[in-house]
Amino acid sequence: MKTQEDFERIFNVPRETTIRIAAYRTLLDKWNKAINIVSPKTLPESWERHFIDSAQISQYIPQNIKTYADLGCGGGFPGLVIAMMRPEIDIHLVESDERKCQFMRTVSRETSLNNVTIHTQRIESAINDISPEFITARALASLEALIDYIYPWIEQNPNIQMAFMKGQKASEEIADAEKRYNFDVQQHKSITDDSASILTIQNLVRK
Repeated sequence: MKTQEDFERIFNVPRETTIRIAAYRTLLDKWNKAINIVSPKTLPESWERHFIDSAQISQYIPQNIKTYADLGCGGGFPGLVIAMMRPEIDIHLVESDERKCQFMRTVSRETSLNNVTIHTQRIESAINDISPEFITARALASLEALIDYIYPWIEQNPNIQMAFMKGQKASEEIADAEKRYNFDVQQHKSITDDSASILTIQNLVRK
């Protein structure tokens, strides 16, 4: 079971970042007693299951990215973790559950984040409010469904890049999505789950 020390060793982040993420974890433990933000059985392993798992996305975000959207982020995974690691990026967190949004607002306030905007709305409604250069989603929907959601953004900016966190059916999801869309995809092994992967996608167009 990985710990805060493992997080610091793997990602080599500034001490201030680790302090913020540790505070985030404390708030998650507190709030999860009243609101099912994550599965309670994952809390003892939250450094690995949620924080390290989310933080690994950072390596796939180009340095020149200025605006980032995390879709259906629940309690802020991975977007809120990325906001703490990459304070220079304008981070937009899209989540329709008001209680989870309130949790993320509390984390943002108590960790003094100033690069986060939380959108309490469905993805379809957020299309007109955000113009992201990079998009993530974790355990939200199939790859094809995710592309359907974000395609209006692609039509506005074909250069958008994406990183989607997927389980053991990632290859099947790629094949299904390729029936309707052309895209360049790379499949990266997750560092927290041997059966999981991260799909990085760009050059997406409808067939």
